[in-house]
Amino acid sequence: MSLEEKVEAALETVRPYLKADGGDVKVIEITEDGIVKVEMIGACGSCSISPITLKTGIEQAILSHVPEIKSVEAINLTDTKEKNVAI
Repeated sequence: MSLEEKVEAALETVRPYLKADGGDVKVIEITEDGIVKVEMIGACGSCSISPITLKTGIEQAILSHVPEIKSVEAINLTDTKEKNVAI
């Protein structure tokens, strides 16, 4: 299974919750240094708690399933302080 496939499989564990609220997440890039860049789409793109969803839901799912990944960043969240926090 490729790194991209592993990340997508991890995202499938949180997607039902995102979709239930009218949102989703799309992988834009996985960098050589282990950073997954995602785009929050639908309701998740404008929700005020998206930074929390990113860190406690999306990033935790990916990190627990794909140890090669170091962090997850959203390219479209306006609160840069939250989107670049490393856990």
